Amino acid sequence: MKKIGIIGAMEEEIKILKKQMQEVTIKKVASMEFCEGIIKGKQVVVVRCGIGKVNAAVCTQVLADLYQVDAVINTGVAGSLLNKIDITDIVLSTDTLQHDMDASGFGYEPGVIPRMETSIFKADTKLIALAKGICEEEIPEVKVHTGRIVSGDQFISDGAKKEWLVKTFDGYCTEMEGAAIAQAAYLNQIPFLIIRAISDKADHSAEMTYSLFEELAIKSTVKLLTGLIAKL
Repeated sequence: MKKIGIIGAMEEEIKILKKQMQEVTIKKVASMEFCEGIIKGKQVVVVRCGIGKVNAAVCTQVLADLYQVDAVINTGVAGSLLNKIDITDIVLSTDTLQHDMDASGFGYEPGVIPRMETSIFKADTKLIALAKGICEEEIPEVKVHTGRIVSGDQFISDGAKKEWLVKTFDGYCTEMEGAAIAQAAYLNQIPFLIIRAISDKADHSAEMTYSLFEELAIKSTVKLLTGLIAKL
């Protein structure tokens, strides 16, 4: 693989990766700092997109247009939607969708993007398998799940909304960027994978547990990312 785009929503998610980079060139585009260089002998572009779907989509398009990346990997934290997925576990996306896309007034089901061939964006199967293997090798103490990640411009901390996301979309976890990155990658025909470490349970306790477990969750994803980069 020639060049890998790595997107984090927050600086905390990528600062450790940036410290590992060599031969770094920095360019500011769309108010985002794109760091191009080498990690584990591979060409990478590491960037903080900012929070929310618009930032995430713009960032992915820059990676496609300016850097012509061969794959996009998005790392970050998320809220668990299922009891079997606990805090600090990792979820690898099988696919993603936008839970706050609502054109029901025109007869569409929730989550369906009007006039698109699909609203469910499937991650690259090779990237999923590779990431799962690396998790088992590098961080065996962390449980790994593969399933649907649902995204929206909302921080979910309400039990009723959490239940709706599970019932309506069969989501494994919820966050604010992945599906937008996935859609932009899909439109540009770029393989992608969304990686999420669980920082909270997306319920009334979310605001408290998020801050407590964010740092621990990020450490796990960094181990996974560096191992994944080395094998791509």
